[in-house]
Amino acid sequence: MTNVNTLIDGAKTLGIYLTKDKEDKFILYKELLKEWNQKINITSITDDMEIDVKHFIDSITPFTTNLFNKKIKVIDIGTGGGFPGIPLKIVNEDLDIVLLDSLNKRITFLDEVIDRLGLKSIIAIHGRAEELGRDENYREKYDIAISRAVASLNTLSEYALPFVKVGGYFIAMKGSEIEEELMEAKKGIGILGGRVIDVKTFMLPQSNITHSLIIIEKVKETSPKYPRGGGKPKKKPL
Repeated sequence: MTNVNTLIDGAKTLGIYLTKDKEDKFILYKELLKEWNQKINITSITDDMEIDVKHFIDSITPFTTNLFNKKIKVIDIGTGGGFPGIPLKIVNEDLDIVLLDSLNKRITFLDEVIDRLGLKSIIAIHGRAEELGRDENYREKYDIAISRAVASLNTLSEYALPFVKVGGYFIAMKGSEIEEELMEAKKGIGILGGRVIDVKTFMLPQSNITHSLIIIEKVKETSPKYPRGGGKPKKKPL
């Protein structure tokens, strides 16, 4: 029988106490993840405990920044199987969340998760960050952009910062080796209107895995030149 006991204990370490309703939502989410993963490739992590640690606990670590404890608009860029957006939403139902992914099959999965878990004020949209970041319906409309996507920080910053309001934040969820990425991204982050204000490094509860949260404040509007199209943020980072 599916459980989320590792998540429950890990969340307590982070100062997060899950109600029975939230525990049940995480259990159903895990069941749907494993069920759909047999049809389409959502995640390579399929072990119960590993899902709790590497997907669920990791996804709720941004609550340690105290930036997610109120009613704000969040966009999760390259959400994949819904990480970190859906766990953030389960813990704080007041968050208004957009899950953005470039693979339509994943959007179909996320739509079912949202429906089955009965989540409100959260939608999954199919699109590319470099295109939607230039769309006035999305550009500079969010208090926080967050991403756990596997891309370098200089590339991710060009995808994410155009979505963020001045005074808001981009949070990049990374591993332990981040010094070189930070150095390489510093100039580009400035060009895009951001500045790094904090780096939180910690060991994920219930594991020996070290992860980091890079917190970038949006201090001025992003130039209309960005994000660049044609894959340039990845091929030729700022």
